[in-house]
Amino acid sequence: MMHTSFSRINAPCLGRIKATYNALPVLAHFHRPSGALCQRSAVKDPPPGLPEMPPCSFKPEEYKGMSKERMMEIRRQNCNPMIMKVTYYKNPVFINQGHMQWLWDVDGRRYLDLFAGVATVSVGHCHPKVTAAAEKQLRKLWHTTNIYVYSPLHEYVDKLAATLPDPLKVIYLTNSGSEANDLAVLLARLHTGNFDIINLRGSYHGGSPQTMGLTSNSTYKYPIATGFGCHNTMCPDVFAGPWGGSHCRDSLIQTIRNCSCPKGSCMANDRYIGQLKEVFATSVPSRIAAFFGEPIMGVGGAVQYPKNFLKDTYKLVRERGGVCIADEVQTGFGRTGSHFWGFQGHDVMPDIVTMAKGIANGFPMGAVVTTHEIAASFGKGVYFNTFGGNPVACAIASSVLDTMKEDGTQQISHDVGAYLLTGLSKIRDKYEIVGDVRGKGLQIGVEMVKDKTSREPLPPAAISEIFEDTKDMGVLIGKGGVYGQTFRIKPPMCITKDDADFFLAVFNQALQNYVKAHN
Repeated sequence: MMHTSFSRINAPCLGRIKATYNALPVLAHFHRPSGALCQRSAVKDPPPGLPEMPPCSFKPEEYKGMSKERMMEIRRQNCNPMIMKVTYYKNPVFINQGHMQWLWDVDGRRYLDLFAGVATVSVGHCHPKVTAAAEKQLRKLWHTTNIYVYSPLHEYVDKLAATLPDPLKVIYLTNSGSEANDLAVLLARLHTGNFDIINLRGSYHGGSPQTMGLTSNSTYKYPIATGFGCHNTMCPDVFAGPWGGSHCRDSLIQTIRNCSCPKGSCMANDRYIGQLKEVFATSVPSRIAAFFGEPIMGVGGAVQYPKNFLKDTYKLVRERGGVCIADEVQTGFGRTGSHFWGFQGHDVMPDIVTMAKGIANGFPMGAVVTTHEIAASFGKGVYFNTFGGNPVACAIASSVLDTMKEDGTQQISHDVGAYLLTGLSKIRDKYEIVGDVRGKGLQIGVEMVKDKTSREPLPPAAISEIFEDTKDMGVLIGKGGVYGQTFRIKPPMCITKDDADFFLAVFNQALQNYVKAHN
């Protein structure tokens, strides 16, 4: 059963929107909220023709907390210095409350959240069903550990295992994606007896000392030794990389590049696999521990690979004694729409799967799932995690799985994701600075370029200008890519087509504003 807000029937209403879309086809009706539904939006002075933000009947609490000035003073003086480095926006958003796909700031302005705390809020901010499950467990038992037997852990593990194909049935519960990826590395090395691990250039797998080695992006690197034995191969990016075409990836929207490959073959995939073979020939021993990769690159900019790249990679890795690890921290739990797990869209079977973020709708949790054979290799010592499998975390995560099924979030990801991708592709065709639109479901990237011929990244100052303008018109999105050139759209999986239309209008307006200001 889908969320009721998603099931509204959209009707054509092109007349009101033409000024904003400049003749781009638009399919959905924009609602004019009134009365109780007419809450203050983030748009102070909306441009002529910009549609109203879709209505929301939820009424947030009035903010009565610390002043914005005092929060920023503490943020600068007492919080770790990195917090200012990662603070979004020249004029930051001061969040007070959330409900489903909406966020309100301390001034009562409402925003459409299309980044979900970095693809983490899966079923919606403060989803009533999940909130009720958390409250119920908090009144019963906050914490105990795996040294005792308690039902929330076992109920959840049973539910989670049922979502994964055989033989992926053994589950370790952790507190974060970084911790899960750390554990996966340890499992791979102990099971294979090998040490070296290969990942993709441009990837991000966490911020612990070990996962910094798996991460292949200088923004997240420090000048110290991390991740011994980690090596990277060329990211098979069919838009910005040296090879690519117009039929390469498993996406509704393909690249603008020409393709001369014969039917049934992919020159780009062959070339990128050739690069992996070069790594095997030059950088690692004849036997390796693992290959580590996301089904769709997340922080790296929602990069999609040629259709057979993971299948061919897994085969080569296993020939060299390694196991294959799928990092599903961002792609898991139905976000890609076509499947519950991202690896299923590639027709591969990993040996280890890691997950976090959407697993508990923003409550700190992660997991590693593997086979009984690999788990047996881990029995040489004792692994203990104080908070992994915490009763509250398990109750929340269990409710999240139930809610995903009841609300039909995977189907929403598929339908609204396809709608967004189609709308964004029309915007791409309209603007020279929009180079690529890609993704599956609600894992979407929009790569910005100086021009479509060079495909060189749009400079950071330009990205920030468009980013800030989009926020000022009421929509929160993310950024990614090696050069910060890709807008990331990864909303709570409860958004509607009306929400998608509002975003498309806002994004189009932000691009129009930028082009007008710089021509």
